Amino acid sequence: MTDQNIIDVGRQCLLDEAEAIQKLVPRLDNNFVDAVEMIYHCKGKFIITGVGKSGHIGHKIAATLASTGTPSFFVNPLDAYHGDLGMIDGNDLVMAISYSGMTEELLRFLPLLRRRGISIIGVSSNPRSPLARLCVCHLDISVEREADPLNLAPTSSTTATLAMGDALACALIKRRNFKESDFAKYHPGGSLGKRLLSRVEDYMFTNDLPIVSPNDKVSDTIIEISRAKQGIAIVMDSGRLLGVVTDGDVRRAMQNYKESFFSLTVREIMSAKPKTIDSQASLSKASEMMRHNSIHTLVVTGEKGQVIGLIDSFSCL
Repeated sequence: MTDQNIIDVGRQCLLDEAEAIQKLVPRLDNNFVDAVEMIYHCKGKFIITGVGKSGHIGHKIAATLASTGTPSFFVNPLDAYHGDLGMIDGNDLVMAISYSGMTEELLRFLPLLRRRGISIIGVSSNPRSPLARLCVCHLDISVEREADPLNLAPTSSTTATLAMGDALACALIKRRNFKESDFAKYHPGGSLGKRLLSRVEDYMFTNDLPIVSPNDKVSDTIIEISRAKQGIAIVMDSGRLLGVVTDGDVRRAMQNYKESFFSLTVREIMSAKPKTIDSQASLSKASEMMRHNSIHTLVVTGEKGQVIGLIDSFSCL
């Protein structure tokens, strides 16, 4: 098997799975709306169950929902027979995943829930399956074929199921008007928690800032930029922010002015009206501003608008 053959197989897998997801789009109907509304109005917990690969996907869907405002967890139906059924009460809602809709362990488990008045959302490839008949609403995740060359291993089907779970999560984020500040409550750790919960003032540079005057020579400004190692100099006049000079400004000026470059002043090459951010803003806001404006550093201002520091994209990681 050649290297190109291997690449071709991988590409075909990705194409098949992408096609499987695209074919879910026209199948979103009132059953999807009912599922979202049932989850939104659930007064208890949202519980996901499934066996095998469906169970693995169920774990991930539960984790995504729990992190976006829907209290959720996964229950293995086999464990439910040995005590875990006590985790579920009458206020809860269950989503059962089985691609065939005929998984024996689920079909023995779900009637126990129904007898307790617990509503069930079904996810399978067959709207007329035994699983679907036990459910209040059914989400169709059928695929034409699996992506693996033998059409046996759950590949396209598990990808479609995962995508359907993400669609539910996204719809519920909008339904709940879930905001960035809410998301931060559930993600206090790691780089994500840092960006959401930390403020600019916690990571900005404040010592020995690279400040130059508009009448300074460009040659002196280059030295100041190099000294501070921030790739930028702040242009100030009588305590007022006029602009910034970046490495990019210097390179462009060298290209445009050539021999007369070293006779230029800062005023002639600076970027006027630079982007600034308040020191109390979140790191995520700073990161988004830099990404949106394709820049690497922001000037940080205090409560009175005075320049107090710099924040760069590396500090927001």
